[in-house]
Amino acid sequence: MIFLIGQAYIKYNIYKKVINVSLFIWAIFCLICFILVKSIYEFVLGKKSNINLKESRFSSEIFYTLLVVYLTALIGFGLIYFILSFEGIILVEHAELKGRTIWDSLTRAFYFSGVTLLTIGYGDIVPIGIGRLLAVIQALIGYVLPAAFVLRIVILSNERARS
Repeated sequence: MIFLIGQAYIKYNIYKKVINVSLFIWAIFCLICFILVKSIYEFVLGKKSNINLKESRFSSEIFYTLLVVYLTALIGFGLIYFILSFEGIILVEHAELKGRTIWDSLTRAFYFSGVTLLTIGYGDIVPIGIGRLLAVIQALIGYVLPAAFVLRIVILSNERARS
């Protein structure tokens, strides 16, 4: 009888730790989503932008801003895929459902994030479950960002021409 109570206590502690880790993972997931949405929202609205266009056709400030926004989205979505891999398999490579090491999961998550954001989509890694929705959102961001940058350049050059 004491043995059964001891086993139940051990199982209860294990479940309690799993729930705490799961809540921590979801909190990090929500934080990363918030940072991604906030940075893209601020860029689209033009907040915190001190971009001064030069007379040349190429603006290094806009290029560096685009690079930083792309890297932020790539790293953010890569971390989301990596964190969600702890909850279960969301990225399937070559139609094989098998667990990976932490390092392998991290590199696959960043690789898939980069391929999806840049809308290349090789097809060697395929998302399943909630990963499909995240991949669609990330691909849309990859499509919209260059257009948003062109729009910002046009708006800034029109404002400059008026003044």
